[in-house]
Amino acid sequence: MQLTGLKYGKKILDMVEFPVASMLDEEASHDEIKKLIDAHGGKCVVKPVFQGGVGKKGKAGLVRIVSSVFEAIEAKKDLFFAKHSTAGRTVQANGVTFEGFIPSDAEIYVSITSSTILRAPVMTIIVEGGVDVEEVDEDKKRVIPFNPITGIKTFHLVNALNELNCPAKYISPLVQQLPKLWQAYDNYGLLTLELNPIRMANMGGRFVPMACDIKVGFDQDNPAHKRLGYAEETFSSDITQFEAEVNMLRTYQGQSDVTELNKEGSILPFIFGGGANSAATEVLGDKAIISSDFGGNPPYEKMKAISDICFKHWLKKANILLVIGGKANNTDIFVTFKAIFDSLKENIKLNPDIQIVIGRGGPNLIKGMVYARDIMDTLKVPYRVFGFDSSMVGVLQYTLQLDDWVIENKNKLQKKAAS
Repeated sequence: MQLTGLKYGKKILDMVEFPVASMLDEEASHDEIKKLIDAHGGKCVVKPVFQGGVGKKGKAGLVRIVSSVFEAIEAKKDLFFAKHSTAGRTVQANGVTFEGFIPSDAEIYVSITSSTILRAPVMTIIVEGGVDVEEVDEDKKRVIPFNPITGIKTFHLVNALNELNCPAKYISPLVQQLPKLWQAYDNYGLLTLELNPIRMANMGGRFVPMACDIKVGFDQDNPAHKRLGYAEETFSSDITQFEAEVNMLRTYQGQSDVTELNKEGSILPFIFGGGANSAATEVLGDKAIISSDFGGNPPYEKMKAISDICFKHWLKKANILLVIGGKANNTDIFVTFKAIFDSLKENIKLNPDIQIVIGRGGPNLIKGMVYARDIMDTLKVPYRVFGFDSSMVGVLQYTLQLDDWVIENKNKLQKKAAS
């Protein structure tokens, strides 16, 4: 469950009193739009509204800065049903927002998520916001782990902002406001919370960090998100046949969250855990066919059914089956591995040349890996297994390198056959 943009995300920030840009939706009258433009230095920002989580709208030219009601209405006409292709799929907007323009010489990126490596929540800060976090050099961002009981503290933020050479005039305003994001994250069942950018608004000589865009991921098995009162369709983008089939398996036990990312991808990832999902999806990029989270200790029958659906749709075109997750607390590794590899045994005829990479930890790990090994040996498929003490990012990087090697060898064989 994800959402992007201020139309829906503003509610979360208002709940914790985090400053956010003024916003009108597509129902706004001409007079209301004019007042918004006049109140923000003669400009406003027009953006399309997409259901679910949709990124990279600015890069696609779907954000317009206008300076008159006429321009705002023309932008509304252009963007109301705009189509946007990202991560191998195309989605369509249904509405627009008119947002107050915040002039600023500084843009800040801030996100909160859970680290599977540190086993703790982390806040990431970049003082050169408005960009994709994966494109920023490591020395230009700070990842701050903190205790979920005490939350993010002032000294965490002051140290990080000073290390990033944030202008001194912005540090105090940011330190006053950023801890509120942990309140939102902790109180409403969030898995990820990203503000990009936060622009530093000059309010009569006093600087205020204003959220200008938001991206949120929810744990739909955590009832806390219901406090926000969102309608279910808020989280629903265009559903594919594959996503619909998996969604039918949602039960009280175990997650079955999937998103079809790129049907032309080459890696089929079975991911366990929200933090693992975020890391794997980011590192694998367009090579990932799907984004998935199958954690929550699913029973054998459910995991077997999920595996059957995934293999039916994607095994034939995948180079690599990746089974990845952090060190589980309660998910039974043997049960999930038995389900996945029983299904693989039944579906291997779809792709006898599949390569397999495993990186996992948790209860019954050895028993599960032995069961998987015996089936993989019987099927005579190549595999590589990493234990709980391996770096998840390292496993993902290995998988990418292996996929490059597979593609290179396929191309060589094709050229040889053609000659």
